[in-house]
Amino acid sequence: MRLAVAGTGYVGLVAGVCFAEMGHDVTCVDVDENKVRMMESGITPIYEDGLQELMQKNNAAGRLRYTTDYQAAYKDKDAIFIGVGTPEQPDGSANLSYIATVSRQIAESVERDCLVVVKSTVPVGTNDKVEQFINDFLVRDVKVEVASNPEFLAQGSAVRDTLHAARIIIGTESKEAEDILKKIYEPFGLPIISMNRRSAEMTKYACNDFLALKISYMNDIANLCELVGADIDAVAEGMSYDARIGAKFLNAGIGYGGSCFPKDTKALKYIAHRNGYTLRTVEAAVDVNLEQKTRLFQKASNRMITFEGLRVAVLGLAFKAGTDDLREAPSLDNVKLLLESGADIYAYDPIAADNFKKVYPEGKALKGAIHYADKPEDALKDAAICFIFTEWGEIKNVPAPAFKELMRIPLVYDGRNVFDTKTMKDAGIEYYSIGR
Repeated sequence: MRLAVAGTGYVGLVAGVCFAEMGHDVTCVDVDENKVRMMESGITPIYEDGLQELMQKNNAAGRLRYTTDYQAAYKDKDAIFIGVGTPEQPDGSANLSYIATVSRQIAESVERDCLVVVKSTVPVGTNDKVEQFINDFLVRDVKVEVASNPEFLAQGSAVRDTLHAARIIIGTESKEAEDILKKIYEPFGLPIISMNRRSAEMTKYACNDFLALKISYMNDIANLCELVGADIDAVAEGMSYDARIGAKFLNAGIGYGGSCFPKDTKALKYIAHRNGYTLRTVEAAVDVNLEQKTRLFQKASNRMITFEGLRVAVLGLAFKAGTDDLREAPSLDNVKLLLESGADIYAYDPIAADNFKKVYPEGKALKGAIHYADKPEDALKDAAICFIFTEWGEIKNVPAPAFKELMRIPLVYDGRNVFDTKTMKDAGIEYYSIGR
């Protein structure tokens, strides 16, 4: 089928490339001419495992195109997918301005009946408004219906999660719209769960917030483990065998980040308040996560007299391994605190360093300074303290004795429980982790 995708971020670009891989004719639309030229040359503007290879393959096959000309892209398509951002506003609500802009462009461009499909995460009831908004501004006598099709990909595994999803959620208000979406997804060979639009919108929030709850619960338990002498790794293993709980999202650490969980928990909290309800479990998850992010910094502050003038190694900057995304990354909170305390930071990340430099360029920053290392060992050399914020393989592969050999003071605060506590202790390292 002939498809257009508005937006070329994690949602839009991955969807467009995967639709093309399944044989559809896809045009990706973005406002940034530089991004369009980059994608035309086969280079992805975001880092995702396997995405660039699939993009190049489908570019060459002629199934995948990119443009800033939304009128030409939207005018004759069978379906138009909206995958633009819905960033968090100061009060926790979702900013729908990008959704509105695309909706207006679609209304002014379509020349035939088509289905508009919102993949962006939006508050419950938004698709109703989008459909009304488009119909308010239609300039031609055509029929446009709106459907909800939330994505459930995880950054770092987005392509795999799209092509091999556990299920496809579609929310429609007519059999015709449902049939079109089923036809689009038929080549994927995946289970399709059909419901009304508002239920589909709520399903997205319910899933993401449940996972955030699970993470925050494990971090809360991990903090208690430290106080009572239990080991969170052993506790998590014992829990994982219970089929009612499952084995995923049981790893304790310094909290969740990224583009989904922080934004979606706050958005659902806001939606509840707007409707006169308090989601106490979600609010607790938000509070626990906020405190968890800087838990190791607070521990280190109690251990050290000062950070001023100290060489500090920071291993890992992305919010998790497998992505260059820094949104809500714990590294941002901790690096800011370290720089405000006068630390001399040497940071390493195999993928996200360039993005971090946009926030903190190399050199003097606040009361301290920041430098970027090409490998973990360079960051560790002569450091008085080390923080681990991302579980990259390159960091996991650093031998325990290397910390003792390279650091001035072998003092390590591991926010991702990367290393075995006994191994680090046997190597002569003062080692602190989460819940162990």
